Amino acid sequence: MASESFCLLISQRVYHMGDRDKETEKEILSQQKFTMAGAIGRAAGSGVMKGASPISRQEQAINHIDAYIRDNCPDPSGALISVLVRRVKNTTPIVEKHLEQPLLALAEIIQTILGNESVLFEFVRQVDVRWGEVYQERPHFQQPGQTPHPEDEYTHDSIRASLLDLLKKAENSNHAKVS
Repeated sequence: MASESFCLLISQRVYHMGDRDKETEKEILSQQKFTMAGAIGRAAGSGVMKGASPISRQEQAINHIDAYIRDNCPDPSGALISVLVRRVKNTTPIVEKHLEQPLLALAEIIQTILGNESVLFEFVRQVDVRWGEVYQERPHFQQPGQTPHPEDEYTHDSIRASLLDLLKKAENSNHAKVS
């Protein structure tokens, strides 16, 4: 049923073409394997994607934030960046609110983490877990109120400082773009 309607659309489109165009299209189509995607593309006609990106605005915003984090968050081990990028990808409602200025989404996500101690401690735990996965070692989990292990790369204070620094950079970048 669906293939019949696509064939009808294609035949209607071919009907409006000149003879030379019809022959060229028939020759090209005869050499191609039939696919539903190809039929949809032919039915839609040329220019259907003209001026539009095949990547959604949300995905573009997430990619922009991802690149910004990687360029502006010093993190030799990469665990903090990995967990923060994952958080951005899993917080799509916030990203959707800020498609025009994705760094505002990043700022809001960071503020959410920093705004609640339990959320921050859980975030640090996730970073520690990621570090352990990358290095195949048992991470040093700092407990609230506990002094961090001397070899712990990711402590509550170090993550807080890194996030505050990134937040400040993101806010400054947004102000520069708005002005």
